[in-house]
Amino acid sequence: MNKAYRLRIYPTSEQESMIRQTFGCVRFLYNQMLAERKDKSGCDQADAERPNRQKYRTPAAFKTAFPWLREVDSLALCNAELNLKSAFHRFFRDKRNGYPKFKSRKNPVQSYTTNNQKGTIRITADRKHVRIPKLGEIRIKLHRQIPNGHTIKSATISRSSSGSYHIAILTHYEIDVKPIVPQPDKVLGLDYSSKGSTSTTRMQPQIIRSTSAKWRLG
Repeated sequence: MNKAYRLRIYPTSEQESMIRQTFGCVRFLYNQMLAERKDKSGCDQADAERPNRQKYRTPAAFKTAFPWLREVDSLALCNAELNLKSAFHRFFRDKRNGYPKFKSRKNPVQSYTTNNQKGTIRITADRKHVRIPKLGEIRIKLHRQIPNGHTIKSATISRSSSGSYHIAILTHYEIDVKPIVPQPDKVLGLDYSSKGSTSTTRMQPQIIRSTSAKWRLG
């Protein structure tokens, strides 16, 4: 099972600069990929349902065309592509979800997601910092402890409309579900053919007339 923990972080000025740069690169890549699909008469349902049939440029191809994209976390760029594909999945599943829209730099709420690869995302031993790729150790307010046995899968860095920064750490954990084995001595059987069963017993006509008279009088 998965569980997310949203925590407050306090980046330094250098870390905040890198976070904002990553926001911009992720937004730029998302918009470029969306524009490319619109330029090619839109993305059809086959593209959304079979992403392996790639007709469009990958993040790696965009990094060749725009070398400054290499300065930020590469996994954040890959997740931008996945988010766009998910947006098309939702659109083709139900057109009421609306066609994917371009992301605006004027939106005060910004975010990006990166993945954990062999401990690249982790809480430090002092429980006061979290380590994120390209950012290093960021001071964190760990008001909720992540239990032992939870494996970190990804982290989403976000900035709220007030300018504060948060991190949503997605974890995975296993639960032991024991199968329920019926016990013969605790099984209740019902005989619906019994004469006294309420499901098969019909009310006598005189009872129905008596009950109807009482209702009228009431």
